[in-house]
Amino acid sequence: MAVGLARAIWNYRGFVAGSVKREFQSRYRNSLLGGAWMVLNPLAMIVVYTVIFSQLMKARLPGVDDGLAYSIYLCAGVLTWGFFSEIIGRSQSVFLENANMIKKLSFPRICLPLIVVLNAGVNFAIIFALFLGFLLVTGKLPGPALLGVLPVLAIQVLFSIGLGIILGVLNVFFRDVGQFVGILLQFWFWFTPIVYPLSVLPDAARAVIALNPMTPVIGAYQTIFVYGRWPDWESLWPVTLIACVLCVLGMRLFRKRAGEMVDEL
Repeated sequence: MAVGLARAIWNYRGFVAGSVKREFQSRYRNSLLGGAWMVLNPLAMIVVYTVIFSQLMKARLPGVDDGLAYSIYLCAGVLTWGFFSEIIGRSQSVFLENANMIKKLSFPRICLPLIVVLNAGVNFAIIFALFLGFLLVTGKLPGPALLGVLPVLAIQVLFSIGLGIILGVLNVFFRDVGQFVGILLQFWFWFTPIVYPLSVLPDAARAVIALNPMTPVIGAYQTIFVYGRWPDWESLWPVTLIACVLCVLGMRLFRKRAGEMVDEL
């Protein structure tokens, strides 16, 4: 199944690449600032959180006295969460948004979630490159531990794809799913230690937050960029397993309901 799927995607690689290029170009067409909005939105969020939590609430990271540490902590969490939420938010509506294309053209439908991931990946790569540039200029760029970002990012993408495909298929048959996902992501953000360290929470709250599969993923990024250390690989095994299970379930659900989706769109 996996080989056939990979072959089908490869045969339509031109369609995928062209779709990614067109969407990237059209997103900021007729906009005065263009692609700058891609950077300004997360930057504004980081500035607000830095002022509120670092200056007003005097939030501090354990074992770090550097004044830039909290801003780096926020960037590591906010930017990578933005990548995750963009994939989930767009995947849940990708089949509905492309209903006309699905009905009129013959192509592997699984290309659509892939296009979503690649588009989000392009946006994330640009923002993340600027973040690394900031760390380089300020002398805060991690050492060899920076390579740890790659496997953590792979786990996050795998988790996002699996969950996104499931939500995308379900949203075709149950349109309330789209509304639910928007609310879910808002709560999920605040139940993930992005703007606050786990150390400030009581033990009972820590136990609940620890059940969040995104907690070790975001924590891994923060460990790399704030402390310059390799992440705790053992803590990432559960979310890796969950990601693999979601991908298998997502592909099975997609293959089983692909024909019915056309009638529902």
